[in-house]
Amino acid sequence: MAGPRAADVLGRVTLVTGKEEYLNERTVVAVRAAVRGHDAEAEVSDTRGADLTLASLGELTAPSLFSSTRCIVVRSLEDLPEESVAGLLDYVASPVDDVALVLVHGGGQKGSGVLTKLRKQPAVTEAKSGELRPSDYPGFVAAEVRAAGGRIEPAAATALIQAVGQDLRSLAAAASQLVSDFPDVTLGEEQVKQYFGGRAEAKSFAVADAAFGGQRAQALEELRWALDAGTAAVLVTSAFAGSARGLARYLGAPRGMREADLARELGVPPWKVRTVRDQSRSWSETAIAGAIRAVAQADADIKGAASDPSYTLERLVLTVTALRDR
Repeated sequence: MAGPRAADVLGRVTLVTGKEEYLNERTVVAVRAAVRGHDAEAEVSDTRGADLTLASLGELTAPSLFSSTRCIVVRSLEDLPEESVAGLLDYVASPVDDVALVLVHGGGQKGSGVLTKLRKQPAVTEAKSGELRPSDYPGFVAAEVRAAGGRIEPAAATALIQAVGQDLRSLAAAASQLVSDFPDVTLGEEQVKQYFGGRAEAKSFAVADAAFGGQRAQALEELRWALDAGTAAVLVTSAFAGSARGLARYLGAPRGMREADLARELGVPPWKVRTVRDQSRSWSETAIAGAIRAVAQADADIKGAASDPSYTLERLVLTVTALRDR
């Protein structure tokens, strides 16, 4: 994704709003880069809204002996003192040509009146970073991979989220690493598993998904792989319990619900609804009840210091897949 040009930010005000701190910071970094690309000697300063007064704003925007080009970042705009609002608005109405002013508001209602006034100013460009919904994460991963010059399959993007989690900084770093290590390749689940499949939680869910999907051999293989890598047995039973609950809720949910509403009802991200829906075609409420009892028993056995947790888990896989087969 191309960043802003110097002409887009100098003599203008970039208003950064939203709760996604990582996305906000990327906008700030992009503006700084545009200014420094235009003038390598440009001065960069960082201050907080609570410290911004009419006098300090004047000092920040005035040219120095070394450079007339400046990039000023004001963070936590929501903490701007009331007596400083008029001065800031006066500046925004007629910004200095060689100054890029970045105002960062962390979201929420505090300071929303100032935002409303700023948005009406022609010199203001707003960059919003709304909180990502669970269904937005695969798209975020795909965009990060594209920005790094690569391509990724949808299933691989989902696998990366399962392995790394929903921290945007970690996902962006993981996407960049995969593209760097696998250039000119459409990234698939194999590449994700090779680099990030070591996460214990991801391994546990892989076992549960295979078992509830009726893939007995794959579930046993995933289980052996997980245990050999040191995954705790309780993480596996926890993943099985989550899958059983999701199926039970799906079978009991009203028909015709929208996918987003169904995801909230099941307590899973929207992309997971499709997995649950596919699995549910071979499960009855009676079979799910049996699976829930089997998971509870296996969990109790493991927490009761079962002599062979791996045997307990293998028996759980066989029990669950047998119930489904019926």
